[in-house]
Amino acid sequence: VQLQASGGGLVQAGGSLRLSCAASTRTLSAYNIGWFRQAPGKEREFVSAIMWSGGGTYYADSVKGRFTISRDNAKNMGNLQMNSLKPEDTAVYYCAAGQASWRITTRQGYDYWGQGTQVTVSS
Repeated sequence: VQLQASGGGLVQAGGSLRLSCAASTRTLSAYNIGWFRQAPGKEREFVSAIMWSGGGTYYADSVKGRFTISRDNAKNMGNLQMNSLKPEDTAVYYCAAGQASWRITTRQGYDYWGQGTQVTVSS
């Protein structure tokens, strides 16, 4: 599965961005979709995930209530709506696809990764 993340940019604190993850070689409908982020000097961390069926969503505590994950299997893509952004949300955001549902909140649960999109939140 080849993934392409897009939608990053520069936004002021309190603003919103919508990230998209498009698959170009296989259908995403059979895969869980995850979003991770990596800030400079830090480990890549889990942000959010959605089950292949769309029936379960997961969020890191730091983004709960501000971010919303969704998927559109007909369009073969996933989205991450990010509201009330904070400077600490600044990072490169990666989308990933995998089938290990028991590891859906960990990097090990994903076999395919997009190239990342930069999100910068100014204070």
